[in-house]
Amino acid sequence: MNNKINIRKEIQEIAESIISTRRDVHKHPELGFQEFRTAKLIATRLRELGIEIQTKVGKTGVVATIQGIESGQTIALRADMDALPIQENSDINYKSVNDGVMHACGHDGHIAMLLGVAEVLKTKSIRGTVKLIFQPAEEGEGGAKFMIEDGCLDGVDEIYGVHLWNYQKFGTIGIKSGPVMAAADGFKIDIKGIGGHGATPQGTVDAIVVTSHLITALQTIVSRNTDPLENTVITVGKIEGGSNFNVISDSVHLEGTARAYTEENRIMIKQRMKEIIDGTAKAFGAEILFEYKDGYPPTINHPEPTETMRSASEKIVGENVGKPFLSMGGEDFSYYAQKIPASYGFIGSTPKHLKPEDIQHHSSHFNFEEDAMLIGASLLLQIIDDKMVIK
Repeated sequence: MNNKINIRKEIQEIAESIISTRRDVHKHPELGFQEFRTAKLIATRLRELGIEIQTKVGKTGVVATIQGIESGQTIALRADMDALPIQENSDINYKSVNDGVMHACGHDGHIAMLLGVAEVLKTKSIRGTVKLIFQPAEEGEGGAKFMIEDGCLDGVDEIYGVHLWNYQKFGTIGIKSGPVMAAADGFKIDIKGIGGHGATPQGTVDAIVVTSHLITALQTIVSRNTDPLENTVITVGKIEGGSNFNVISDSVHLEGTARAYTEENRIMIKQRMKEIIDGTAKAFGAEILFEYKDGYPPTINHPEPTETMRSASEKIVGENVGKPFLSMGGEDFSYYAQKIPASYGFIGSTPKHLKPEDIQHHSSHFNFEEDAMLIGASLLLQIIDDKMVIK
């Protein structure tokens, strides 16, 4: 372990348990809202610790409540539980046994960290209440919304979360106020033209030509309608159209995603897409149908809890606290941050023998440095210690 890292003694003492839990969960991954075994494992562990729990929150979620010996504020810590529809391609001895399902983003580690924190908190004298939120379906299903609807934030003053992050070196913690994850929206576009023979294009409306112009025009939203210092992305990830080399296609189907760090840019992108689509349809004499689906809002860290997390991080990794590696990925922790003061940090978890770009999230060979879980658990425990533990 890097001698600049201060793993808390209580976490060191249960390190083997944390790692064992992670490997168990990794071996038995479950998709969003199907985390039945995972939820049962979490509930069993918490009951064994004598912690009050609620099950079936937000469908398959678990909420644990640790009451302090004195009154005070209520702080929530959150871990996501779901895996991804990916076939694991690795040779680890705890490889997924569920065909086509894999923990490829670190959620197995998040569960293990929070269970470790629960075990330690039961030994402490707390002023206030700690809620531990084990949330289903972060990967696209918006499990946080269902947890909130079922009351997981009732009475909560602040919420904190962390993500194991292979884009940062092991031993680092990334934290900043403001946007840290993007709004993640989706869209579908259907271009309808008039087909014909490739040798006699007159009288046709070539849906493929229309599509080519449309995709190019949509990219100008990022390059010409967005402040260059602000982050936006529009990606057309799927194109379906055409039937033969000598046939002018009468239809093309597109699907893609739009990402932005602010609500203002999110709204602007949607509006400009509609304007460009309408203009392109008129210019080429085509009919274009546009469906835009709002996904997760941007995750925006609040200043005060972020400063709390920054201070706690410095006690764990010293000078290795900095700005996180930012991506345009989405995260439904954003729904919590819309309701109450919140902060979301990133725990560097690149395996020690690799570079951050070598083993990315959502890859079939994903893995992380397991000692990073000890840093993450120490950080969450330090936040509670600094704000709530009676000395």
